[in-house]
Amino acid sequence: MDARETTFQRLIQGDNQFQIPLYQRTYSWTRDDHKRLWSDLAEQAAELSSPRPGAPAVDNEEPVRHFLGSLVLAPRPPIPDTVQRWVVIDGQQRLTTLMLLACALRDHVRLFDAPKADLIHRRYLINEEDFTGLDRYRLLPTQADRPSYLACVDGQATAGGEDNVGAAYRFFRAALAEYDSVGDWEVVRFVDLALRHRLSLVSITAGPRDNVYRIFESLNNTGVPLTQADLLRNYVFMNLPRLSDEVYEKLWLPMQTELGPDRMVTLAWLDLVLQGDTRAKQSEVYVLQQRRLSAVIASGGEPALRDEISRLHRLAAVLLRVTEPARESHPGLREVLNRLGEWGSEVHYPLALYILDRVEQGAAEPDEAVQALSYIESFLVRRMICYVRTNNLNRVLAAAPSELEQDRPLAEAVHRYLSGPRRYWPTDAQQRDAIRTQPFYWRGKHEQRFFVLRRLEESYAAAEPVDFERARLTIEHVLPQTPTPEWLGLLAEEVTDEEGPEELHELLLHTLGNLTLTGENGRLSNHLFQRKQQILDSSTLRMNREIAAAERWGKAEILARAERLADRAAQLWPAPLPAGFEESDERSEWALLRQILAGMPAGFWTTYGDVAAVIGIHPRPLGTHLATRRGIPNPHRVLTASGVPSPEFAWLDGRTETQREALEREGVRFQGARADVAQRLYPVDLAGLAGMEAPEAATPSTTPSTTDQGGAVNRPVRFRSLLTDHQPDVADGVLALLAAWEANGGWLSYGSTEETSCFPMLRKGGGAQGEIWPVAIYPRSGRVEVVFEHLSRREPFTRPELLMGLLDRINAVPGVHLDVDAGEINRRRPGFPIDVLNGAGLERFRDVLTWFCNEASRL
Repeated sequence: MDARETTFQRLIQGDNQFQIPLYQRTYSWTRDDHKRLWSDLAEQAAELSSPRPGAPAVDNEEPVRHFLGSLVLAPRPPIPDTVQRWVVIDGQQRLTTLMLLACALRDHVRLFDAPKADLIHRRYLINEEDFTGLDRYRLLPTQADRPSYLACVDGQATAGGEDNVGAAYRFFRAALAEYDSVGDWEVVRFVDLALRHRLSLVSITAGPRDNVYRIFESLNNTGVPLTQADLLRNYVFMNLPRLSDEVYEKLWLPMQTELGPDRMVTLAWLDLVLQGDTRAKQSEVYVLQQRRLSAVIASGGEPALRDEISRLHRLAAVLLRVTEPARESHPGLREVLNRLGEWGSEVHYPLALYILDRVEQGAAEPDEAVQALSYIESFLVRRMICYVRTNNLNRVLAAAPSELEQDRPLAEAVHRYLSGPRRYWPTDAQQRDAIRTQPFYWRGKHEQRFFVLRRLEESYAAAEPVDFERARLTIEHVLPQTPTPEWLGLLAEEVTDEEGPEELHELLLHTLGNLTLTGENGRLSNHLFQRKQQILDSSTLRMNREIAAAERWGKAEILARAERLADRAAQLWPAPLPAGFEESDERSEWALLRQILAGMPAGFWTTYGDVAAVIGIHPRPLGTHLATRRGIPNPHRVLTASGVPSPEFAWLDGRTETQREALEREGVRFQGARADVAQRLYPVDLAGLAGMEAPEAATPSTTPSTTDQGGAVNRPVRFRSLLTDHQPDVADGVLALLAAWEANGGWLSYGSTEETSCFPMLRKGGGAQGEIWPVAIYPRSGRVEVVFEHLSRREPFTRPELLMGLLDRINAVPGVHLDVDAGEINRRRPGFPIDVLNGAGLERFRDVLTWFCNEASRL
């Protein structure tokens, strides 16, 4: 075997084709894997766009690279006049991902520079000679992944489907839309350069006598690797032959015991950051610390290395106060550190550690440190409320210790730094506007949304404050997520520029002015305001009693409450210095729009109102923006509220096909003039496409519980209510069908999003013989989804013939036509309209479920 280090460009250049053998698993990288790769690539692109002093020039192909991993290849015997084929023994996941990233990069650039997009296509994806058929492609996945992958490479309408390959492509399209929100080659070219030159791979070539299958087995049966902390410890004590016992017992062992392996790595990383290496990564801690400590050893030997470990030992005690605020003795510091910890991220660690260390060394007073830490809290909270993109957040806070003005008092220096250009600390006016208009319910993480509401409640300074640890509170919409006709009638009185009360409802629903905390979520439900008043008036929370004091609850009241909350927020979280905030190149709403549309899978559609509800803007300016701005991905996938193409829609790139023709080419079905509601994406789906954390998970519960984690929401009742309200023609028949399912030994589970889907379940437990369900029923969107993908991992439906048998039986239901190929059925979750479950359709579907139960019981 021969091993050599190479770059992605060098690996693929020439007439090569990398083939994934059948014994490899299908493409299985997840969103977390994509995020790690993108983070590494973006870091390298940032290094190229603003290099460190003394770094090589951008065009230099030998800069410091990020090591991506190894690739084990075996050459196939050469065939004259064709490409050189390589079997990918190991590393196919990362190689496939890089190719999909290249597809996404090409399609992103094509929106504004077609010639450069063609160059990217030839550079990465195809062999440029006159090769035909499959020889054209530089990568050839397994047969299962091949159609989806080739759709991305060839730019087909179906590119970016629902399988793992499509999800990876859509992730990188969305990531690029966020990275380069205006479509500028001078911005995105650094991603191209980093992809070509900055990702380092070790290419290992098997020889003619090597057994490639044995190699594959050995590579995939590995032991537990050494951690970064293990490697660093080994290096330190290898260089302490005389002082090792003393240093280990007095310094290293106590530090290691207190911190544990993960926080030891964090400490070593933070030490690098505090010393000015603001782009250090935790995955590279050992290499970077080894380089630094080797210089220490060269200059001062073992005593100098002992002093370094002593300094780390002191810093470890400070870090423990950051990660475990209960260890902090100063009440003010302990309180603000607790708040930063409750925010739910570690992004504040570098600056917080620096601030506490200044206090530890006597260079700052504790009260001054409290103020400085409060600025960090405000910086994080205001950015979340205003949905400032987080792609520069880690770098901003990691760079702070080395960029603070050392001649100023600590709190003032932190305030000035965070208020600086391109750090995006929102002003009072920007925060007020966001509180009035932005869908706060989808901003940040769950614990961050709860944190903001809790702090707002605490600002009332009640004589008997709420015990939030024991109250088991959840976030409640006062104007309910599923409005009754009475609620819509109330909103109809205030409709102005909106198309109707439904659109006004979507615009107000998730704003902060309509949200509160309560332990009575189940009792409040979607009752009329008068009933909610009675419940809220007895609440221990001051802000709930304030809501209950209103005479009605509509647009005026929600906006008035938003103004009051904005006043409180301005007092809680101090503002940046004047003129410190510079707007980014594009409004955050439009950048979010690009992310969402870039991430939409082919074969689906949404509405102007749904998009507007997520990005926090009125549908009319959204429509104008889509109609006038070039370079926005997939604008044709946005339809009117009724699912009809907009009569004003026009392509800005000169295409002549209609909006409907483009959607049909991608797989969207139309029933008359309207798109199939089963293929519609709702706000919660769109939020997920942009990487926003949905308030609740859209999966079946693992137990047949009727309540959520807080014991608040009665899901069966909610499902029945939604089904009756939204599908009145079939509700009785579907509910009778589900009741028969339970009577025959099955049970029902429910999703926990606002859709509250229902899953008819069989069996218990995990694994291939565990829980199984044939369909998911969505009452609001009116869709029945057949979960072939799930079933393919459960016995006895791991057998393809049974999956095809289920498909045939469902397609025999009048009004159902699921177009699914046998080769891809195990990766599909197609659906059909629920309104076919009526009369003969309902009876035929009942027969399908009976057949399913019989087959599932034959284990």
